[in-house]
Amino acid sequence: MSAFKALWVTETPHGLYEQQVVERDTSELPAGDVLIRVRYSSLNYKDALSASGNRGVTRKYPHTPGIDAAGVVEESSVGEFAPGDEVIVTGYDLGMNTDGGFGQYIRVPAAWVIKRPQGLSLREAMILGTAGLTAALCIDKLEQAGLTPASGPVLVTGASGGVGSIAVMLLAQLGYSVAASTGKLEQAEFLNGLGARQIIDRATVADGVDKPLLKEQWAGAVDTVGGDILFNVVKSLQYGGSVACCGLTAGAGFKASVLPFILRGVNLLGVDSVELPLVVKASMWDRLSLQWKLPRLEELVREISLDDLPAAINQILAGKLVGRVLVDLA
Repeated sequence: MSAFKALWVTETPHGLYEQQVVERDTSELPAGDVLIRVRYSSLNYKDALSASGNRGVTRKYPHTPGIDAAGVVEESSVGEFAPGDEVIVTGYDLGMNTDGGFGQYIRVPAAWVIKRPQGLSLREAMILGTAGLTAALCIDKLEQAGLTPASGPVLVTGASGGVGSIAVMLLAQLGYSVAASTGKLEQAEFLNGLGARQIIDRATVADGVDKPLLKEQWAGAVDTVGGDILFNVVKSLQYGGSVACCGLTAGAGFKASVLPFILRGVNLLGVDSVELPLVVKASMWDRLSLQWKLPRLEELVREISLDDLPAAINQILAGKLVGRVLVDLA
């Protein structure tokens, strides 16, 4: 048994949710194959939903959020992992209803755990985190659908956020001409620095909801926001183009039409990084550590401590965060 610090979210008698850093004990963690001392985590929009009482994400409170964790194995009941192994855990039930990466220890099934790829440090792995994994999966799906740098420009919505900023950087590194859509035009210099060739006001992308088709512009797109913006992107794809959809900050529903699909042959590709088979996750992490390794990750990140998390959670819910937030749990 070991004492450790964790963010602890509790429901008050008035139906509100409070976040505080408390001391817990490893004996309180759920059963699992592998006990991991967490070195780094990261803050995602989903974590903020869990920390603010969203029952669609987390049903059981009190609770420790954090869908990402990277650290060192302390105990293992399976042969695949031994004390001292450096490992990564993202997705599955971590940080949803299983105590997550905003604590200095987690205990999880071995089927959730990936050994750290040699080409990534634990810190780099968590700068990427679920956001980086999701961005990479989106680009992989687009390329499987036929997208190449020669196809034409690629749009990224929500470009200043976690998934969006990594998608911009990775697409640019792979040779694509990237247009970045954002509601934070003051971040244009940041986005240009990541490799975006064009900055587009989110309001421009959101315009034209009632039109069945819009001007053909994009060979492909990574949409991180959902809502009517997603379908406006679908309506503005070039013939045969594809959009990879992975987020819902602008809403889970949208006004749709079959016309883009039957007149332009476009593709709407859903991307999930949570329940992805472990072998596929591991393969994508390997790619992010080798041929898709991003050498300028530090340009994306702000580092905080556990004590800083409540304020950062409020910021991400208010749409005020840019890039990635790394949580140092040392």
